[in-house]
Amino acid sequence: MTVELLGDRWSLIVLRDIMFSGKTHYRELLAASTEGIASNILASRLAKLVAAGLLTRDDDPSHRQKVEYHLTEAAIQLVPVMAQLGAWGARWLETTPELTVRAELLAAGGPPLWERFMAELRGIHLAGAPEPADGVLAELTAAYRRAATGRGRAAAG
Repeated sequence: MTVELLGDRWSLIVLRDIMFSGKTHYRELLAASTEGIASNILASRLAKLVAAGLLTRDDDPSHRQKVEYHLTEAAIQLVPVMAQLGAWGARWLETTPELTVRAELLAAGGPPLWERFMAELRGIHLAGAPEPADGVLAELTAAYRRAATGRGRAAAG
């Protein structure tokens, strides 16, 4: 059942992008897709993930015609799985430093870091709290930006 839900190319990517980018709007997700997801595929996967109970679709309080997508507890519980998949990919697949730095940090931090990250995601996605400036997501994002601007993994450590 899990493979049927998450086994296609895009579902885990959509969850990853919401989980790690802080993006919650359709247009943000579409524009930020490094893999170049097509608009119809994104819409289909968002609807599928909402129907499966991994995302909620909520009205955006700042704009009547926009909606926000938020992780549910079920999706937040995928953090250890995402961390393990990322660590495996960083080890066995050819990629760039900016695409591996978050995976390496999550792997190095292990379950204690995953628990902190899940608690942070619960605050953001379930309780509507703002993203903490000094939280795990901020650390992962800063490491990604350093790697993307050419300072590489050494600067992330």
